Amino acid sequence: MSEIDANTLREKVIEVIRTCYDPEIPVNIYDLGLIYDTAVQPTGEVNIKMTLTAPGCPAARTLPGEVEDKIRGIPLVKDVKVEVVWDPPWDKSRISEAALLQLGLM
Repeated sequence: MSEIDANTLREKVIEVIRTCYDPEIPVNIYDLGLIYDTAVQPTGEVNIKMTLTAPGCPAARTLPGEVEDKIRGIPLVKDVKVEVVWDPPWDKSRISEAALLQLGLM
């Protein structure tokens, strides 16, 4: 897989992540700012660093697995690792402008 393919695969990974939603907020987790890093290697390995809106978030048990499962379903993805991180803590400043508009916060 060439470097251009890795970039294309990264775009597909982001597209798939945008189909995952926090169950309490009607915005996808990418635009909500919960994805801190999306690393795609030319070998097809994908590493995601994500957080949740709060440590006690009810989605903590299911959302990382949903992200992993959906990414694993993308052709050319060989392996997926999703790591939940708490530093830096998530706050509303991470929400995309489009999501702020969708939530009526702008």
